[in-house]
Amino acid sequence: MQFMLLFSRQGKLRLQKWYTAQPDKLKKKITRELVTTILARKPKMCSFLEWKDMKIVYKRYASLYFCCAIEHDDNELLTLEIIHRYVELLDKYFGSVCELDIIFNFEKAYFMLDELLLGGEVQETSKKNVLKAIAAQDLLQEAEQAM
Repeated sequence: MQFMLLFSRQGKLRLQKWYTAQPDKLKKKITRELVTTILARKPKMCSFLEWKDMKIVYKRYASLYFCCAIEHDDNELLTLEIIHRYVELLDKYFGSVCELDIIFNFEKAYFMLDELLLGGEVQETSKKNVLKAIAAQDLLQEAEQAM
């Protein structure tokens, strides 16, 4: 995976994780073009599209779009499964995740993504293990704040 983007139906970027080094100017250009392209697509259209030298896999959950860029020889269905697994983790943690959860707890969303994916590859497949790591992180954070 080259990157993952989360954005709203209004085109506001809520989360971005880049697994390949890109200049900031190019990141902004890619993000702007992809958001525009995906938002212009009809709901019944396929969730895969070929874009420049990569494949884009996206899925809409409520008001958020989860978008990943993968290599041409990567599996699109596996990428959809990774997106779904991430959404399930967010749902379990936040209890029916919404856009505001991502906005106000973006550090938790990034931490969860880092537990699931490392360097663009799946790191942990067990939802239970990811949630345990997040619970441990929460305990550390609470202990730190208590001092």
